[in-house]
Amino acid sequence: MRRLRCALVLTVLAMSLAACDADAGAEIDAGAEIDAGAEVDAGAEVDSSPPAAVEDLDMRAEDFSCILDWPQVRRFRVTNLLGHLDEALAVAESPTGGTWPVGTVLQLVPFEAMVKRRSGWNPPSGDWEFFSLDTDGDKTLILDRGKEGVVNQFGGECLACHGKAEPAWDFVCEEDHGCDPLGLTPALIRLSQEQDGRCP
Repeated sequence: MRRLRCALVLTVLAMSLAACDADAGAEIDAGAEIDAGAEVDAGAEVDSSPPAAVEDLDMRAEDFSCILDWPQVRRFRVTNLLGHLDEALAVAESPTGGTWPVGTVLQLVPFEAMVKRRSGWNPPSGDWEFFSLDTDGDKTLILDRGKEGVVNQFGGECLACHGKAEPAWDFVCEEDHGCDPLGLTPALIRLSQEQDGRCP
């Protein structure tokens, strides 16, 4: 009885698939033979769980916070809002670079940021989204954001600079990564971070 039921299900399935693939004028051979003696593994496990959600971080203004609360690596601040901070810090501290995990937020100064989006979000930018920001008291204002064309407060286009980073550094600029010099002294960077209006 079980074999007959399986054969019947296979027949209906085959007819349904044929109907989907058939041209409008094509005929379906309803008399096609199905091997009713074919073995079916009734014990085979079928994964019925829903597909895993793809991780992504689509930042809102309220997601940005006081950068002094984030770990500092050399001169920049790093956090990961999807729970991958250890992996992000490992890339930040690696002498050979690496690919940053999704959800990483990097800020050198409070008025610009880069956020690692899901894989495939925008391959030409290494899946980084760039932000031009301002602060109003403890609030963040997003002035501009995107894959390309985002201009920082120095008048430079973010991707034009970060695109010069050597591939090992995953679009992240530092003094020896291949990018143009930023023109900010370490003292100015530190002062800018310390004056982040979002910090208590």
